[in-house]
Amino acid sequence: MIPIRDENPSGTIPVVTVSLIIANAVVFAKEVMMSEWQLVAFANTYGMIPRETMRAWAHLSLGSPHAGLTFITSIFLHSGWMHFLGNMWFLWIFGDNIEDHFGHIRYLFFYLACGIGAELAHFILHPLSNIPCIGASGAIAGVLGAYAVRFPMARILTLLPFFWLFFAEIPAFYFLGIWFVFQLLPGIGTIGALKGAGVAYWAHVGGFLIGMVSVLFLRRRKRSRQSVYTDFHIAPSSRSRRRW
Repeated sequence: MIPIRDENPSGTIPVVTVSLIIANAVVFAKEVMMSEWQLVAFANTYGMIPRETMRAWAHLSLGSPHAGLTFITSIFLHSGWMHFLGNMWFLWIFGDNIEDHFGHIRYLFFYLACGIGAELAHFILHPLSNIPCIGASGAIAGVLGAYAVRFPMARILTLLPFFWLFFAEIPAFYFLGIWFVFQLLPGIGTIGALKGAGVAYWAHVGGFLIGMVSVLFLRRRKRSRQSVYTDFHIAPSSRSRRRW
């Protein structure tokens, strides 16, 4: 399922979401210009490697990036074009409403906290893995979890590639619920594997759950005027759809 847009207008300009996309794009542009061995060294230095983190903690190597810094830097690294474009597209579609809900500053901290929590989930499940865990997927999964809780009935225009291509409007709760199941089931299959899998499924699962729980306990930002749409809203008519 490929989301095209959501029928859920935001009340503010998503400056943090756009800034995060730009930051990821800058880092990815740097990666693209690297040689293969430079890219490997870059990922090994700034990607979160559970085994190296365990080693840094065991030897109290607090000056090592793997002692904690990589839990943040890894969020801005990507392994290829599809990884980068897919993550940024999901962030663009779903991030603006969560930024509007929290406010700019709290949204930034929420995003980073989800990313760090997602990395911790992967670390806990695969502590001996020596494969760098990179990507914004865990942080964005937190955004998706928050969206599923706050805007469950928002319509997601979705491209469905089943035998032939067609479009359908799917409530966010079902779209994101299916996405979550597609992360959880293969994640369960990696339990017990020392190195995990090529995809850090538990980072996705962990980020999503953190986003769901956090948005239930964190108050929405105060508004100077009443919003047209409430969190649990009915999608606006086709005449008021946001155009891209």
